[in-house]
Amino acid sequence: MWKVNDKGERMFSLGKEAWQEAVEAAGLCKHFSLDDEDELVSEEERSCYNCRYRRWTPESFVCLK
Repeated sequence: MWKVNDKGERMFSLGKEAWQEAVEAAGLCKHFSLDDEDELVSEEERSCYNCRYRRWTPESFVCLK
């Protein structure tokens, strides 16, 4: 589910449309923190797509934790 990119960052390898997998990954993450309300994109609150530590990339996102 995760791979290290050329900058040494952890990238979510399933892209921007793996809604259920992003929920599962966030459920296992001890660093999850809900982002500001205007930054939320998933209906499931606890999702990597809604985490304040994710930074979007053209293909997916990287996790800063």
